[in-house]
Amino acid sequence: MNHRLAALAGFLAARVPFLGLTAAVAGFCQLAGCGAAPPRATAPVANAAPVAPSGPAAPPEDDAGVPISATDPSWGSRTAPVTIVEFADFQCPYCAHAEPTLARLREAYGPERVRIVWKNSPLPFHPNARPAAEAAAGVHALAGDAAFWRFLELAFDHPGKLAEDAYVAWANLAGVRDTDGFRAALRAHTWGPKVDADLAEAHEVGAVGTPWFFVNGVRLTGAQPFEAFQTLVDAQALAAHAKVASGTPPERVYAVLSKENRAAQAPDGDDDEPDDTKTVFKIAIGASPSRGPATSLVTIVEFADYECPFCVRAEPALRELRADYGDRVRFVFKNEPLPFHLRAEPAAEATLEVRAEKGDAAFWSMHDALLEEPRDLSDEGLVAVAVRYGAKPEKVKAALDKHLHRAEIDADGDQASDFQANGTPHFFINGRRLVGAQPKAQFAAIIDEELKKGQALVDAGTKPEAVYDTLTKDGQGPPQPDRVASEGLPAGDPSKGPATAKFTVHEFADFQCPYCVRSEATLREVAKAYGERVRFVWHDLPLPFHDNAMPAARAAREARKQRGDGAFWQFHDRLFGDGSSPESKVSRSDLDADARALGLDMVQWSAALDGDAHKAEVDLDAAAADKLGFKGTPSFVIVATGSKSGYVIEGAQDYAVFRKIIERAVTEAKR
Repeated sequence: MNHRLAALAGFLAARVPFLGLTAAVAGFCQLAGCGAAPPRATAPVANAAPVAPSGPAAPPEDDAGVPISATDPSWGSRTAPVTIVEFADFQCPYCAHAEPTLARLREAYGPERVRIVWKNSPLPFHPNARPAAEAAAGVHALAGDAAFWRFLELAFDHPGKLAEDAYVAWANLAGVRDTDGFRAALRAHTWGPKVDADLAEAHEVGAVGTPWFFVNGVRLTGAQPFEAFQTLVDAQALAAHAKVASGTPPERVYAVLSKENRAAQAPDGDDDEPDDTKTVFKIAIGASPSRGPATSLVTIVEFADYECPFCVRAEPALRELRADYGDRVRFVFKNEPLPFHLRAEPAAEATLEVRAEKGDAAFWSMHDALLEEPRDLSDEGLVAVAVRYGAKPEKVKAALDKHLHRAEIDADGDQASDFQANGTPHFFINGRRLVGAQPKAQFAAIIDEELKKGQALVDAGTKPEAVYDTLTKDGQGPPQPDRVASEGLPAGDPSKGPATAKFTVHEFADFQCPYCVRSEATLREVAKAYGERVRFVWHDLPLPFHDNAMPAARAAREARKQRGDGAFWQFHDRLFGDGSSPESKVSRSDLDADARALGLDMVQWSAALDGDAHKAEVDLDAAAADKLGFKGTPSFVIVATGSKSGYVIEGAQDYAVFRKIIERAVTEAKR
């Protein structure tokens, strides 16, 4: 279920919209087909835009879902399968936060796979945004695309210096030589019409805030993490591949797809159904910090992030609610540090350390301090605030350095994920969802209804301290992950890790699948985190449209036949490389080179690969996958030792998904 973004500035809320995409599309090679997946960067790159290949300006794309003209700064090829159009504001901190992600996208995909187009959308309450936009438009008009991106980099690197002298200096550094003429043109607002045109277009397409993106016409709002873009870019790359295969010229793919994608969406600015505030969810309070007595008739559970500006914005309303309702309302806090807020997790660590040392009262004092402006979330600032509320500095530093409270933070994050609390702040009022930094009246309307329900229960004999559990006991719980019988998993396949491991990760994979390559980094994290407690088993599932997948599978089996499981995993690692490329090295020449590097008998090797050796073993795995219902790669089954079933994970999911399923499987096996 999608949820409306937070009121006031929901377009910036820190959340990943669902957009109708699943891992089966975005992180999964399906039997129905698989496009060429672009590479994934393994680390953020510098906040700089590489220069796109030069060439004649492309003709306007006026008929696209989000039109593009020759006056729009762009990076990348006109024939790139995916185009990202950004409406942005040079004074917007969230646009600045988005820039490293866009730089990483440029590095990861390259100019032949992704094109990025900039459009100005200076917000009226940012006084320097409009002049900066006109200056940037001037740089582009006078010196071209490369100069524009250099100017953009300088502007975002110096947010406190947005002024005419800086614009002139940055323009000169970017390649504008007539600085006096440039200054005069700025004062004459020569490039104002371009900014006005962009603003009119922003209004036309419903880009009501910044940063606001269209990925082949599909909306993506706010300073989202790399993975949010990656999911959408990968899916749109597949769609573009299908369009070209069906006869659409590459230079027309963006216009066609963006028009279709825009038409398929609800009207701009109203893409989500109204929030459902009636459904009750069974949110466990557990040992989370609480403020207010257990006898309160209403409990508000908040998932929040100390770096999130909307959590800060929500605090005045919450203070008023505490003053208005007193002991009738209890507040419970759960941490949901968002991945692109780098100081949110340290802040959570520090507040939890204060709680561990001094209790809930001190926790709430520090909580309040960190959600008031101004605040300092550096390590030094966090230690200083924690000491103010009674914590020992050396213990706070240890919590920050060693992530001593990570298990509790992860548990909160898992619960947020279970109940689709996909951004912060996110509230559940006696189990009823309320999203974002809403005004007090929005809370009060639900609280007043719940007070009546709670009082009715008390009048009927329910103890006040049991009201919350009574009202939520029949609420919706988290969705249950799929399970399969472990007896359906093939025996005797390549494995690594001790037989005494607490659990086994079974992977059905394809050596040519880019998502299997991508999943390797996550599996390495699992191995590092669990050590001797985990065992890995490989099952072959070469997909028919990957021409080299079956030969690679048979080759790895031959390595195993000659030298055992150790050689298989060495061969496996050579095929997948270090994860920096999306493409495994599976041509026949690559396979032969790997065999020689491992010292295999090349006579036996050639006979095996030129013949039909090991195909029967591979086919048995594929048949087992079919019976288990697996239609693509990678597919995983997590089986705790002694269990008769395992939990399914589909696609190249991140470590947090694996950790949650692993802990669940192991915990259940202990019962």
